[in-house]
Amino acid sequence: GLGQNVHGRGSGCKFWGFPRIEKIPCARDAVLHGAGGSVAAGLVHFLATSRVKRSCDVGMAGFVLTTLGSWFYCRYNNAKLRSQQKMIQDGIKNKVMYEGTNLDPTRKPSALLTL
Repeated sequence: GLGQNVHGRGSGCKFWGFPRIEKIPCARDAVLHGAGGSVAAGLVHFLATSRVKRSCDVGMAGFVLTTLGSWFYCRYNNAKLRSQQKMIQDGIKNKVMYEGTNLDPTRKPSALLTL
């Protein structure tokens, strides 16, 4: 219908035939961090040396390093989070499966009646 693309849904950036960047996990944040790292590295180098071409090279290197670093850090955190979620899901599944049986670790042993 009308107005589906009002908020940018359905239309995304494509770079030279690559898939939409927001569909790749962590890519959007990594590129944004890389852009910030690029500007910071280039600006600091320019202020220190006043060499424009060299500052552009330093900025580009800063972009690549910051983007890769941010992407790997994000992927590592996502993998760790998925691992924790799987452990929790397995724990819940086991609790449901064994609840009320003799294998239930939370079940207290029935007290023996002493005469």
